[in-house]
This record gives sequence, C-alpha cells and structure tokens, in this order.
Amino acid sequence: MLEECALPYRVHKINIGTNSEQFAPEYLKINPNGKIPSIVDPDGPDGKPISMMESGAILIYLADKTGRFFPERSKYQVLQWLMFQMGSVGPMFGQAHHFMRAKKDEVPYGSERYGNEAKRLYGVMDRQLEKSEYLSGREYTIADIATYPWVARHEWHRVDLAQFPSVKRWYDAIGSRPSVAKGMSVPQT
Repeated sequence: MLEECALPYRVHKINIGTNSEQFAPEYLKINPNGKIPSIVDPDGPDGKPISMMESGAILIYLADKTGRFFPERSKYQVLQWLMFQMGSVGPMFGQAHHFMRAKKDEVPYGSERYGNEAKRLYGVMDRQLEKSEYLSGREYTIADIATYPWVARHEWHRVDLAQFPSVKRWYDAIGSRPSVAKGMSVPQT
C-alpha cells in the first residue's frame, strides 16, 4: 500500500509559546480559536479554498478528500477511537505535559492526577491493542494518526512503554512508517 501523502503541502510553524503568532489577526482568520493545528486547502470543496481547525476535523476532512485511512466498513470503530484521542488522550496527556514538564515548579497534585490518568489511558490502549493491530482494528486509520504523536511524548508523561507491551508494539510499527517519520521530523518549536 502506498503510504506517502498524495496531497502536496507546506508546513508553516506557529510558535505557540509566544502567544503572539497564534493570536495574530492573519492566523485567527484561519483558526478562530488561535490554536494548532490548522490547514488551508486551496482546492477545497467545489474547488474553493477552505480553512480547517481541530485535528480530528482536519483528519476527517483529509480522509474524505483522499479516500484513505477512514474505511467505510469500520467507520464507527475509527470514529470512537478518534474521539477517544480527542476527548481523553489529547486533553489528559496535555495536562500531564503541563504539570510534569512545562511548569517550572512542579505541582505535585497536578503531576499525580494527570500522570495517573495518562497511565490509565495507556492501559486502555494496551488492552485494545492486545486484540487488534491498530486502535480501530486491522487497518491503520486516522485514529492511529491522531494518537501516535501524543504517545511519542511518553517520556513527558513519565511512562515506560515496556509496561504497555501492546502500545509499544503499535508505537514501534507506526513509527517505522516513512510518512510518520517524515511528519515527526518537522522541527518542534
């Protein structure tokens, strides 16, 4: 199966640490929430440009546009695991990042609360991945694409993937995909 992205794209870095680029009027036209990620597709529906915000919405849009990574036969399995990432993994791992890594003075309550929740979520994924190759079944989908970057920061959550062998297997397999390696190599700000 051809993995490389069939759509040409350019990456524009937004430094969210300064609180200036993301709230610039030009960026707020693309993403009214002033967050990342966002995309602008010059060839959107009916050939007209479209701006999209929120990772899940972007992934669904791109999957619909390309006909890839969102199989109709497992659509609802994919959606439930995509929503798991958006409603649990992203917010809780993000809080773990904040309290365990970004905050200069560690807040024990926050580190414990979100660290424990991160480990619980790794357990949920591990049990699912004991039964299936990917989060939503036998195929690599937008649910895996959305979740992988959060797991790639497992050290930030103080998680040893050896404790979650099925997550580790999944993580290693996805990380070896050429397009994933390319996407993860975009310099972080």
